[in-house]
Amino acid sequence: MDRRKFLAAAGAGAATAMAPAAPALAGEPPKAVPAPPQPAAFRPPGRDFPKVCGDLGNQNHSPLDQISRRTVGRLGGAWHLNLEGGSTEQPQQSTAVVQNGVLYVQTSQQNVFAVDGGTGAVKWKTNVGAKPTNMRGVALGEGKVFSTSGSNIVYGLDQRTGAVVWQKQLITADEGGADSGCDPTNGQCGGLTGTLAGAVVYHDGLIYVGMEGSTGGARGRAYALKAASGEIAWTFWSAPGTGQFGNDTWAGDSWKTGGAVPWIHPAIDPTLGLVYWTFSGPYPRTDGSSRAGDNLFANSIVALDAKTGERRWHFQSVHHDIWDLDNVMAPLLLDLRIDGKLRKVVVYGSKVGMYYILDRRTGEAIHGIEERPVPQDVRQLTAPTQPFPGGEPFCPQEPRFDNATRPVPFYEWGGLYTPHWDRATVIFPGAGGGGDWMQQSFSPYTGWIYVGYGLINSGYSNARGGRVNTSRPLGEYFAGGIAAVDPRTNKPVWNKDGEWSLAHGNGILTTAGRIMFQGGPDGLLHAMNDETGEVLWSFQTGAGVHTSPIAYEIDGVQYIAVLAGGNGLPYPDIPRGDHLWAFKLGGTVAPAPTPTPPAKRNDIRAAAVTGVTTVTLGRVWSNGAPGATENLVAQNAMAPQHLRVPAGTTVTFVNPASNASAHAAVAFFDNEFDTGVLMPGQSATHVFATPGTYFYNDAIYPQNTGKIVVY
Repeated sequence: MDRRKFLAAAGAGAATAMAPAAPALAGEPPKAVPAPPQPAAFRPPGRDFPKVCGDLGNQNHSPLDQISRRTVGRLGGAWHLNLEGGSTEQPQQSTAVVQNGVLYVQTSQQNVFAVDGGTGAVKWKTNVGAKPTNMRGVALGEGKVFSTSGSNIVYGLDQRTGAVVWQKQLITADEGGADSGCDPTNGQCGGLTGTLAGAVVYHDGLIYVGMEGSTGGARGRAYALKAASGEIAWTFWSAPGTGQFGNDTWAGDSWKTGGAVPWIHPAIDPTLGLVYWTFSGPYPRTDGSSRAGDNLFANSIVALDAKTGERRWHFQSVHHDIWDLDNVMAPLLLDLRIDGKLRKVVVYGSKVGMYYILDRRTGEAIHGIEERPVPQDVRQLTAPTQPFPGGEPFCPQEPRFDNATRPVPFYEWGGLYTPHWDRATVIFPGAGGGGDWMQQSFSPYTGWIYVGYGLINSGYSNARGGRVNTSRPLGEYFAGGIAAVDPRTNKPVWNKDGEWSLAHGNGILTTAGRIMFQGGPDGLLHAMNDETGEVLWSFQTGAGVHTSPIAYEIDGVQYIAVLAGGNGLPYPDIPRGDHLWAFKLGGTVAPAPTPTPPAKRNDIRAAAVTGVTTVTLGRVWSNGAPGATENLVAQNAMAPQHLRVPAGTTVTFVNPASNASAHAAVAFFDNEFDTGVLMPGQSATHVFATPGTYFYNDAIYPQNTGKIVVY
């Protein structure tokens, strides 16, 4: 992009660039219209909350109302438990479930716990391995607790004692053969192994288990196992092999490392006998040159026969994805009255910032789908069109200059589906923007869906030659918010920008008390008015909340519980822990100490270098000195990348004579200095008079970014 054009646009938005956008809540509250009764076949929660996201339709709603807008001010800690002895080593993503007053929850340390929901006493603890991995929730059924492990073993545990009833190793070489299209000696067909992932789901004698690993070329599959024994009932290969439907959408043998993994749990409609599973993007993630075609079933929702795994219908939300826009969010099943007619729908979508609302029986788009022409790059073999649903997005779909999506200067940038190749290109929603994998909620009282979103750009490249494929540009700002969407129109009723991204497991629970609960990366759990989003109550949990709160009742007392343990994305410095909390009216357990919140700017975390006053452009700092060779692609090609100097210091920026390219160091977003273009052998100086933190990047190779701290 022309530099003058960029700086003019930046200047126009500079005064408000980092201020959160004003909530769209002014004036009279929007009118909430209740939804029709939801299917009893979904097995909605009552006093218990026996499934991640509450029911088979993933509505994440509790009918309990003791904790209400009127009473929530009296909510306090009922009990608190450090599951792993206070460890802060691992992030935690497991949403608890409750049955008969007992909570069941996992930790990334590979332990499964049963905890008394009234007292917080541990009833039993079972270890399921030594390889830490994301654990997102157990399933309950037939007197068992079903859990995955980092060693790719599925466990059936006795619900009363935690004893192992059975275990089943998955993702093995013997999953190949003629039916799958794989080499019998390698079930992965050439990619990395992959890891079991997502919450386990139980229904009618089967458990449903997903996996992750698209970033390494694992070939995706979804499993159904017999709950009684762990025997595989069926496997659905989401990168279809030779002879399977959809294989012709992959060039050559690219399906063998196709990715398309189901790393979030599905929804199930027992009446229709269908399981709805969402699948991630293809591999390679951001280089489509080797995999011509639409690449089914990547970026798709697939309706499968719950008993046989046979595909009934599918819908692909992004054709030939090159942006990691996988839309892997737990799908939401609803019954809605639209234009006077009762419609059974599935709500699908996330990262792109808009919903695809489809008929559960047929996959037909309830609000229509328009295949629109999109920008092209022949090197990427881009799809000529992409599907846009009727309605409106629930968050922006291109960078803006009035919020955190303001792009770092000198990057190429654009909106949704802007292609890239070797030059890093910023788009929004990015790989961590939009809705990503937060667990949404549907309230039958308002008829609205509640979704947390992230306002986070990504810088895309083809990942060749040391380039970062989905970088978050150093120095950019992070933020997010919450939207309420009316699925009857597929339009947001309101959205509320805030200071934190709320798209990475920050689930929302709604209740009959007309409250919505959600936690954030700063450790605060909030209770909000479900009609306006107004915060009514907050509590510090001690670590980032990247799970869904749940509600249950014991002896006539309603509780809210949540596991707060932090996360690794999108902020690398989210406070971690192992805090399992329960709350009740009149609870007296005090909040946790406030942890250090994450940085709201994508910080440079290289150790500070002192005693140096020269920055060498296009070089990586190594062993206390600039590297010997020029680097045009690394984000840390400023030597040193993090410099600390006293006020009044003159810093010299030098482009070594042995470099082959021109370079230029320019401060952003504060315009502190601009070296101008420096040819090899040239240098420039700047006196840092004012204490502060100054980010800057190379105007020619903008991913090369540095930071100078003046004290």
